[in-house]
Amino acid sequence: MPYNKFEEYNMKVTDDVKARYKHIIDDLGEDTKREGLLKTPERAAKAMQFLTQGYEQDPVEILKGAMFKESYNEMVIVKDIELYSLCEHHILPFFGKAHIAYIPNGHIVGLSKLPRIVDVFARRLQVQERLTEQILDCINDTLQPQGVAVVIEAAHMCMMMRGVQKQNSTTTTSGFRGQFEKIETRNEFLKLIGK
Repeated sequence: MPYNKFEEYNMKVTDDVKARYKHIIDDLGEDTKREGLLKTPERAAKAMQFLTQGYEQDPVEILKGAMFKESYNEMVIVKDIELYSLCEHHILPFFGKAHIAYIPNGHIVGLSKLPRIVDVFARRLQVQERLTEQILDCINDTLQPQGVAVVIEAAHMCMMMRGVQKQNSTTTTSGFRGQFEKIETRNEFLKLIGK
């Protein structure tokens, strides 16, 4: 018996998604009654719910929950943040690292919240370009710092295992607001993250 409506909703979605995965596996010509596939529809449904849990999370509330008044006004960088997402075009993974910097303007944020913001937006069907912008805009709009910078480097399975099949390619996207639009500030950030 579910404990609350959210849990009940998740159970319903899991059952529906599970049935859809079963149909897909059947349509591929596999036998879903085969031992190795008996629980695959359920596992796939749970995995998809986990990989898209960002739709249920509020990134602004995450940041606001850990904002502190502070006079520090130099660059703050959190780099090499692991990210895993799903390409919205093929529902295949892309993964890599995000590097985030901001220059406070009267408020700082708990450092663990920046990786959490990456996860909230990455755990949705995405394109890397939008992911970069969403992280950037969320931090900029919520913290209202002097500037924000985001760089994402990722490998895309949709390019590696299908299509052009380029296994060693990576994609880099970046976005800059405020003080980071100045070339000297941007260059300092890029140097500090090793770019």
